[in-house]
Formats: sequence, C-alpha cells, structure tokens
Amino acid sequence: MELSPNHPFYSANDFYREKFGTKLVKLALDGGFTCPNRDGTLSDKGCIFCSGKGSGDFAAERSLSISKQIELMKDKMSAKWGKDKAYMAYFQAFTNTYAPLERLEKLYNEAISCDGVAALSVATRPDCINEDICALLKSLSDKVYVCVELGLQTSSDKTAEFINRCYKTEVYKNAVSLLNGFGIDVITHIILGLPGEDYSDMLKSVQYAINCGTSGLKLQMLHILKGTGLAELYKTKPFHTFTFEEYISLIVDIIERIPPQIVIHRLTGDGDKRLLIEPWWSLDKRRVLNSISREFRLRGSCQGFMLK
Repeated sequence: MELSPNHPFYSANDFYREKFGTKLVKLALDGGFTCPNRDGTLSDKGCIFCSGKGSGDFAAERSLSISKQIELMKDKMSAKWGKDKAYMAYFQAFTNTYAPLERLEKLYNEAISCDGVAALSVATRPDCINEDICALLKSLSDKVYVCVELGLQTSSDKTAEFINRCYKTEVYKNAVSLLNGFGIDVITHIILGLPGEDYSDMLKSVQYAINCGTSGLKLQMLHILKGTGLAELYKTKPFHTFTFEEYISLIVDIIERIPPQIVIHRLTGDGDKRLLIEPWWSLDKRRVLNSISREFRLRGSCQGFMLK
C-alpha cells in the first residue's frame, strides 16, 4: 500500500480489501460472556472506563443465538453497505475467551458456519489467552481469517493499576508472543487520554505494542460513560479531557510514528450518546475523520513519516 498525504494511513479497509477483494463488514456479537475483572475472580468492579455492556454497546442482543445475531446484524448493516458482502463475526462484548474450551469451540464454529462469514475476530484480555485457545483459533484459521483483539489500553503499570485493569503489562507481551507463534494476527486497543498520562506516556504505549509484535492498532480517545467508575471520578474530581484540536494533533503525531505495515483499525471511537458524558465532540465522527485527513494534507505527511 503506497501511502501519501492523500492516503495517509494503512486502514483496516485497505487491509481487508487486499485480503478478500471486497469490503469486509463487521458484525458485532455478544456471546454471553463475562470477565474475570467483573465476576470476582480478579475484581467485581471491572476497568473504570468499561460500560455495563462490556464495551459491546453496539453488539447484538445476547439472549439470541449467534446465528440469529448474525442474521439480524446483516440486515442492520445492509442499509449502509448493501447485501452480499463478506462478513466478519466479531465477538465484541466482555472477554470472549473466558469460558471452557468446548463452549468457545461451539460458539466460534456456529459463527463461521453462517453464510457469508469470511473472518472471525475475538476481543479478549491478554490474561485469558493460553495455548489451548491459540490452538483452537489456529484450527479455525484453516476455514476463515482469524484475528484476536487485545485490550492493552496503556503500557504503564501505574496507570493500569489506577484503571483497575488487573493484569501486569508483561502479560500482554506474553499473549502477543503466544498468538504470533500460532500465526494469529493481533489487534491492540489503546486508549488515549487516560487520567495522569501525558503525551510521552501515550507514545510509549503505542511503541510498546509495536515492539511486542502487534499486527494492528485501535486508537481512541477516552470516553467517560455514565455508570462507570470513571464517571464517578470525573464527577468528584474532574480531570482534563481532549479538546477536538488537541486530539487531531495528537493522533496525527502518533500515526506519523507508526511503521507503515501496521494496520490502523481505529482512529477515533463510538460512544453511546445515551451514556456519553465527555467528549461530546467525538459523536461527530465524520468531522473527526475528515479533520485528521486534512491535518495530514496540511503537514504533507503520512503513517511512518517521522521514521524516515
């Protein structure tokens, strides 16, 4: 992929079109999982930023079977993308490897058996990855493309403790190494603007994920959502959140320092407007993305520009 100020980063759409020859439509699913950070195994509070739906606010209804969820999400997405597309079954809500192996195998196989599903994405915690799970995912990769999304959020153990992540950063490094050893691509979630972190901290988190061997990155600004520990903190002790201009400048700075072969899966984020407290400007996603593109053109730069 040739990058330039007019096509400034290697997007997920670029990657999937290269792999499948068409657009890949992601179908957000809820497999009925919970999380060791919620069920009392590690904590009963969860990460302080995580919503009541385990970051699956736009996923299908968990009371439905996976097959039914996929059909409903296909119908929903067809209004935007049309029908007869290639689909990704995206297990999004909560921790999607936190269950007995037999249950995981059943759910994953049900998903990839649905008509048109060409890919499987599993969002999970690094401390919920082991060799048996990797072997299962590897076996499925003979049928469809498989990737795993890991929630790192920050490489700072100090910040991780503050947000109640409940695992040390070294655990992420080991999980990426294990998944890569099985040939499974890793997409890493990083939150920009966590309380107490500065510009240097955020760059370090991105670089850490790259150094560990992530294939892709999901970058987004911190969302403060009603019903979370973060919302309570913001209410009692308000902290700075990004202005629109600050975020545009930061995200372009970061992408200029990301090697061009790393896939950028997200540049912003979708907060449920019924729950969102700050930043409200993030709801205008088109404006955010257009402004990022404009900033690249103004700078005459692109992904990896500062590495040249």
